[in-house]
Parts: sequence; C-alpha cells; structure tokens
Amino acid sequence: MLRQLRPEGLDFVETAPVRLVFSREISAPPEVVFSALADDVPGWAQWFSAVSRARPVEGTGAGRDITLRGGIRFVEHVLAAQNPEVYAYAVASTNAPGLRALVEEWRLAPVGTGTRVRWTFAADGPAPVQMLLRAARPGLGKAFRDAVTALDRRLADR
Repeated sequence: MLRQLRPEGLDFVETAPVRLVFSREISAPPEVVFSALADDVPGWAQWFSAVSRARPVEGTGAGRDITLRGGIRFVEHVLAAQNPEVYAYAVASTNAPGLRALVEEWRLAPVGTGTRVRWTFAADGPAPVQMLLRAARPGLGKAFRDAVTALDRRLADR
C-alpha cells in the first residue's frame, strides 16, 4: 500500500536532513543525457539496474511510476525539466517504510564533449531512517556509478 510523503520543492535538495551527492563524467553530451533521463522513462530499467520498471504517469503534471528490484515503489512528480541542465522529481507516494520526504535531482554540466552528471538524493525521515540512508551511501554511490556508466554505454550504442 502506498502512502503519501510530504510535498517538497526543488530547494529541498539543499536543505534536506540527509543529502547524498554523487558525480561522474561520461562521454555523452548533456542534451542526449537529459533526453534519456526525462524523455525515455521506460529506458531507465535498461540502464539503472536497481529499477525493474519505469513508466510515465499521465494526468495533471508530469510524473513517473518507478518500481525497484525488491518491490519498493515510488510515484513521483517532476519538479524541474530544464533541458539540458537539470531534471528533478519528488516522491509523492511510496511503499518504502519511514520516509517522510524524498527529492532527487540530476544536474548536467558540459565537460569537453561529454557531461558531468551530478545526482543529489535528498531525504527526510525519523532518526533511524536517516542513519540507515547515510549508511547506505556506499551502496547508493556504487549504484549511481554503475547506472551512469551503463547509460553512457547505452547512449554510445545508439
């Protein structure tokens, strides 16, 4: 059963009690990376191994319905889609226990002919959830690095 999280805006990525920030450079240009993030929602399951299903949500405002391996589900709404610089979304509802609020931001910056991808995972929850999220930093970092590497390969093959 999904439960509603506290709505947050884009500024939450700077003020959240838990902020995990990861960065990696890839060879694909920012416009192509942005399109993969914002336009090819189902494609996330092809390059982000933690994602088992991703689909756009129709209706008022843009959104996504994401299912992770293991069954965690997020229904998200897009906060920013500024091609080619930023793609961000807030989780509106989830079945993940303990979360109060969650916003993710993907910032893209040109580096030579490629892109520096920076992912900020910003969350709030009770103290035990905050401790768990901080302890998960190495695993989330590895998942990010692997995903962005797989995305870069996928984009190179197109």
